[in-house]
Amino acid sequence: MVELFEHIFEPELITEFQQKAKTVSVKEGDVILDFGQTVRIIPIVLSGTLKISRLDDAGNELLLYYVSAKESCAMTFTCCMQQFPSEIKATADEDTEFLALPIALMDDWMMKYSTWKSFVMRTIRTRFNELLKSIDQLAFQKLDERLIHYLKEKSKTTGSTLINMSHEQIANEMASSREVISRLLKRLENENKLLLYRNQIELLANLW
Repeated sequence: MVELFEHIFEPELITEFQQKAKTVSVKEGDVILDFGQTVRIIPIVLSGTLKISRLDDAGNELLLYYVSAKESCAMTFTCCMQQFPSEIKATADEDTEFLALPIALMDDWMMKYSTWKSFVMRTIRTRFNELLKSIDQLAFQKLDERLIHYLKEKSKTTGSTLINMSHEQIANEMASSREVISRLLKRLENENKLLLYRNQIELLANLW
């Protein structure tokens, strides 16, 4: 843990992590926080990836962003600071290990540790910028451009050009239909930008 965070937090704060935080391991697909639940911990990912999503007015689950190693979830910060029920769902996108930090320490650490305050503000700013980019894509980009961006970001998050997802899963995360996504993926395959397998997509150099 020390090696992972030594360039981010003060040694004293890392010591508090070791004393007061709990290390949690979850399997792919496990839900660590659901809609409406009380936020009791702040997660900082050690390895793996968490998928953060929310519900729209029609009850559809929409992808917001991913949380990777050495990152945390901005929405849990805002919910715990204002003591609101969770407005998001956090799911393990792969086998994941994270630190569970008690929210009772949040205010104390904001005053006590400058690096923690910077980490919280940087996390919120980064996620806000990502959401602005998502809004721009919805407003100004065609669905095929959004799909390419989605695949690139997924590859960047997982560190692999092989994406283990079905067409329906991608459609759900992009708030589209499976038929439309399948048609666009087939077009990209015909353009030699990717290869389609059963519940897998391999990105090729031409996509980049």
